[in-house]
Formats: sequence, structure tokens, C-alpha cells
Amino acid sequence: MIVRALRAFGRFWWEFLVGDTPELLGAALAIVVLAVLLRHQRDVAYVVLPLTAIVVLVASTIRGTKRSAGSEQTVEEDA
Repeated sequence: MIVRALRAFGRFWWEFLVGDTPELLGAALAIVVLAVLLRHQRDVAYVVLPLTAIVVLVASTIRGTKRSAGSEQTVEEDA
């Protein structure tokens, strides 16, 4: 019973944090690490961290758009 509950708990957190895009979890962790590394250079951090987040979000959007376009072509070919 305890093992089953722990597995369910682990699956929940995996789906919550990773979901469909594990690269976003990795990017978020990288941004946090970058923030820790830049904690003493606040002026640099004010520029670098938002730019990093923007780059990650744009890259994720482009990747999602390409995935979506690929799945639409597959559906059209099947029809």
C-alpha cells in the first residue's frame, strides 16, 4: 500500500513538473542555477535572466509550432 502511494505521488510530480516538455523543466532549472551564479552581479542578472527566459519561451513556442504543423500534415495525409 505504501509503495503504491509513493509511486502515485512520484507519477503526479513527474507529470506536474515534466509533463509533455521536459526541456522546459531543464530550462527552468538552468535559469535558477544562472540566478544563483549571478547573485553578486545584480546588474548583469537584471539583463541576462529575463533575456534567457525570453529565449527559452520563444524556442519552445517555435518548437511547439513545428510539432503542431507536423501533426496537422499527418492528419491531412490520413484523410
